[in-house]
Amino acid sequence: MSDPQPQSRRGLARRLTVQALYQWLINENTPAGLVRQFREQKEGLGRADPDYFEELLSGVVERAADLTVALVPYLDRPISQLDPVEHAVLLLGAYELSEKPEVPWKVVVNESVNLAKMFGAEDGFKFVNGVLDKLAHQVRPHEVGR
Repeated sequence: MSDPQPQSRRGLARRLTVQALYQWLINENTPAGLVRQFREQKEGLGRADPDYFEELLSGVVERAADLTVALVPYLDRPISQLDPVEHAVLLLGAYELSEKPEVPWKVVVNESVNLAKMFGAEDGFKFVNGVLDKLAHQVRPHEVGR
């Protein structure tokens, strides 16, 4: 199945980051090992921005505990009960909201929703949207405009 619209290089990097974070959550692979694995695959990183992929993956893994603390107040279940795909998407979204102020909050939420639609359970995107929207109001109140 082909995408109706081509993704940006950063969008592709986010997509690969979610795949790598999923593996990290399941298998606890190191970020360096995951970067190596993705680079060595037949398709490699494709058109994805390799630097952004590495920055996102390393940053999320490095800050996972802080990102989890930021997400927990907005979850309707314990973090241990999150679907690993939703967990990966939420961690990535939380990282970009807190560490990438140059990326507009609506872009972060929209990209996260699209990733949840692509990889997650049927209605998982609604959950991701709600959690990240609330987090955006907390992390970027000046931008979101209460």
